[in-house]
Amino acid sequence: MSVRPQAALATLAAVIGATACAAAAAAQTAPAQAPTQAASEQPSSSSFDNSPTLRAIPDGPGKPVAELQGLDKVTARTKRFIAPVGQSTTFGTLAITVGDCLVNTPDAPPEAAAYLTIVDHKPGQPAQKLFAGWMFASTPSISAMDDGVYDVRVLACTREQGSSPVKSP
Repeated sequence: MSVRPQAALATLAAVIGATACAAAAAAQTAPAQAPTQAASEQPSSSSFDNSPTLRAIPDGPGKPVAELQGLDKVTARTKRFIAPVGQSTTFGTLAITVGDCLVNTPDAPPEAAAYLTIVDHKPGQPAQKLFAGWMFASTPSISAMDDGVYDVRVLACTREQGSSPVKSP
């Protein structure tokens, strides 16, 4: 189990249980440095035991995946794509790795949160880490990736094989 900075937990709690103002305040107090993890470590949903509404994607057929949307600001094209949890997916020159993907319990408002690590591999340049942290489907501006060429956001957490996103009733 990996250890996360308290700011990430505070941000997650603010998104789920507080007003938009409290969430914005929590995001402003987040450290400028992204959390560091060894390559073999994966974020664990057990780190969020303080948040009673988030849980792992319910069991079912197929592998857990994050449904993401990318925007290429140069061409103004968007693309929806599936990123399997624990694997790397490419979008343009970006390598996007989903460490974990969580959803709310059925009794809470719909929400999906994914731990993403995004690295830019521009040709002829060294790799540059653009983002490492939790992104939330309902409030993408709280923890947005800041890049001049690309935007990436979380749409849903679900399972592969054409299954629909997990939704609250």
